[in-house]
Amino acid sequence: MYKSNASLGRLILTCLICLPLLATAQADTLQTGQQAPLFQLPAQDGTKISLADRQGKGWTVLYFYPKAGTPGCTTQACAFRDAIQAIRRQNAEVYGISTDELQDLAEFHRQHQLTFQLLSDADATVTEAYGVKMPILNLAKRRTFILDPSLTIRRIDDDVDPALDAQRVARMLEQLQLAP
Repeated sequence: MYKSNASLGRLILTCLICLPLLATAQADTLQTGQQAPLFQLPAQDGTKISLADRQGKGWTVLYFYPKAGTPGCTTQACAFRDAIQAIRRQNAEVYGISTDELQDLAEFHRQHQLTFQLLSDADATVTEAYGVKMPILNLAKRRTFILDPSLTIRRIDDDVDPALDAQRVARMLEQLQLAP
C-alpha cells in the first residue's frame, strides 16, 4: 500500500502533528460561565447518577481520566480519595468519569478503597459533550471541571497533574467560594 517506509513515516508524522491540534480545538468547546452539559451515567455500583440532581445541592467536581488502573489514573483517584474530606468540607462532591466499563470501575473502586463515585461513560457521549474525548480513541483526556451549585462551569483545568489535582481542586473551591 505504501511505496516506502519514508511514505509511511511521513503519514505517521502528519498524524502525530495533527492529533494534538484536533484535541485542542475540541477541548475549547466549553467555557467557564456556561451551564454544564447534563447527563445521567451509571456509577461503579450500578446506581444511576444524574448531574441534574446536584443542582442546588453544593459544588460538583467532575474529573475525566483516560483509563482505570493505569499509573496516572490510579495516582489521581487515590489523591482524590485522600483529599475527599477537605473537598466535602467545602460542600462539594467528586465524580470521576471515564469510558471504562462498569466492571472495570467496580474493581478499581474496590481495589483502591475509593470514597467517591466513578461513572462509566462507555459510549463516550458525555466525554464528547464536555469536549474531552481523544480523537480516534474511545478515551477521555485528563480534565477537571468545577461546577457551582447552579451547575455553571466555574473552572476548567486542562493542565492536570494527577498527583496534585485533588489538592488544587480543594484550594480552587475555597477561592471560588470566596469570590463575589
